[in-house]
Amino acid sequence: MNSSSKPLLLIVGLSALALLGGGLYLQIVEKMLPCPLCVLQRYAFALVAVFCLLGVVMRRGAHGFFSACALLSAIAGAAVAGWHMWIKANPTVACGIDPLETSLNTIFPAKLFPLMFKADGLCTMEYAPIWRLSIPQWSLLWFLIFAVTLTFVFLQRKQSRAYRDA
Repeated sequence: MNSSSKPLLLIVGLSALALLGGGLYLQIVEKMLPCPLCVLQRYAFALVAVFCLLGVVMRRGAHGFFSACALLSAIAGAAVAGWHMWIKANPTVACGIDPLETSLNTIFPAKLFPLMFKADGLCTMEYAPIWRLSIPQWSLLWFLIFAVTLTFVFLQRKQSRAYRDA
């Protein structure tokens, strides 16, 4: 892996951790309860962070694998954020207790760290926008930034390997 890729992976990983911290701030201080889709986005941010940070510390051969896993996590997070935005635009889709909430709250991370991974809110709940964007819009924006950056890292790795093999 090109040496310039490690700082990018580190920045993406630390940014994803910072966004998780921001989510906790909104939950604890601002009393914005996370819905099941918010929790799925938190899982995606956590996976992006873990894979990026593993990509930084692992040996040369594993960097591509971890950057690809982080990229897939960012794409999955963007898909969930996009779905969340669609649900908010069509609030009649979700009503009552969400079966996804019940499922998410029974898995291991939700029991180990319920403050971060327990879903308590409704996906259609409207909170005041932050700098004119809703939480799902911010998530989508960050997942897209991560996906573009990680695509660059992944392609840079392939390009440096092709240059080295030539």
